Amino acid sequence: MTIEEMRQKKKEYGYTYEQIANLSGVPLGTVQKIFGGVTESPRYETLLALEQIFQTKPYSCSINEPAQANMVCEPASPYLAKRQGEYTVDDYFSLPDDCRAELIDGVFYDMATPLTIHQLIVGEIYLQLKLFVKNKKGSCLPLVSPMGVQLDCDNKTMVEPDVLVVCDRTKVRNRNVYGAPDFVVEVLSPSNRKKDTIIKLNKYLNAGVREFWLVDPEKQHILVYDFASDNYPVIYGFDTEIPVAIWDGECRIDLREMLQDAAFLYGDPDN
Repeated sequence: MTIEEMRQKKKEYGYTYEQIANLSGVPLGTVQKIFGGVTESPRYETLLALEQIFQTKPYSCSINEPAQANMVCEPASPYLAKRQGEYTVDDYFSLPDDCRAELIDGVFYDMATPLTIHQLIVGEIYLQLKLFVKNKKGSCLPLVSPMGVQLDCDNKTMVEPDVLVVCDRTKVRNRNVYGAPDFVVEVLSPSNRKKDTIIKLNKYLNAGVREFWLVDPEKQHILVYDFASDNYPVIYGFDTEIPVAIWDGECRIDLREMLQDAAFLYGDPDN
């Protein structure tokens, strides 16, 4: 999407510069310079972050407090008429089919359209977990997003991890998981970095998730949180095999072949 196309979308959606900055994570001054024509050649990563907020259906914010990055602004309709912090899983299930969001402690967070590298990583990790369980004839169940997880078994939180493993299959009920998975993977993007590295990290720890991976495509490394160990996080590069702690390292995830296939995504950031 070109800058001119984003300017047209800005007018169509009625976004202010401040809303664009909050939703994209791009500094307000940078947003103003780009849309004002002062910066003619923004960084590639900046353009990607801006582009993502124009790829989802806009909402007209009606809450009194300022919007926070990634939080869903309330549409002017009866199914979302509460304040952030007051929403429940009933509101989550009332969202339109074309609206993807997570509910954390009564607050809605928008889920932007994932980038190609995000999907490649998610697919590769899921495939290797699935093959390991199949070859071992194990009972654990690897799952991939979109899959709602009612993490705290209450009515205030419903998250959608990128990849998860549930070893107690009684937790899987129809279209959701009820309770903490054993293993969770989240792949970082410009729009979800703060939510995944701070908010969801603590939610997973407190809910009883045994192992949590934060995958950073930009830095090409994985932070492994083995919550049963006192030594975390451990950082692994994409160029090595990463042991899965819930299976005592018997399963090792190898992203090197995927990285070769996706090498074109790490070329010149201005192309």
